[in-house]
Amino acid sequence: MSYVDIPTTQDEVLELIIDFGRETYPTLIAIIAIAVYSGFVFMFYRILAKKDLLTLDLSKYADDFGGKVKKYLRSVLFVIQYVVVVPVLIAFWTLVLAVILTLLSDSSDHARNALIATSVVGAVRILAYWTEELSRDVAKMLPFAVLGVYLVSSTSVQWSEFRELLESLPELAKSFFSSLVLLAILETLLRIASTLSRIRSKRWKRKKMQKERSRRRRAGV
Repeated sequence: MSYVDIPTTQDEVLELIIDFGRETYPTLIAIIAIAVYSGFVFMFYRILAKKDLLTLDLSKYADDFGGKVKKYLRSVLFVIQYVVVVPVLIAFWTLVLAVILTLLSDSSDHARNALIATSVVGAVRILAYWTEELSRDVAKMLPFAVLGVYLVSSTSVQWSEFRELLESLPELAKSFFSSLVLLAILETLLRIASTLSRIRSKRWKRKKMQKERSRRRRAGV
């Protein structure tokens, strides 16, 4: 039966359906895979590019106390939130990006993939404290670029490289840990600088309001 012939029997209709399914199955799988991957990247860059990775304010739990205890608890909660929890989240997304590079790129240099992932995440975090719009653009740039290269080059998913990555984790652990420590220090310094800038801005606004009130009082007199 040629493809231009209209099927007239049940067997011909069944054969046509089977041929159609066989021909379109790879395309359907590619469509679903690209949609799933794009959705994951969308979630990835929107979370990573936010200035505040955690919207939970732990410092409010210290408000029930007073004096030195309150200040001490605020300091401890700040350390827990921005020196422990946030770096763990950043480490997770760095690992996710490194896995994406390992699976979809042709490079078998796992240390280089980890370095690229760490560099991109570090740059995204710095930009997040300046402008989240640019930070989102940088965060999604590499994952979508890797996807584009993968689709154009028509290579297969490098599952063997992923298994090799898992096997070489002990060797990469030290380098990866150093990178995570660097990201943790960077995030802590950025948060401290942002907090000091916010405090300074509030003080400047308060002084400006006080001067404005004093000027109005003098003008009223």
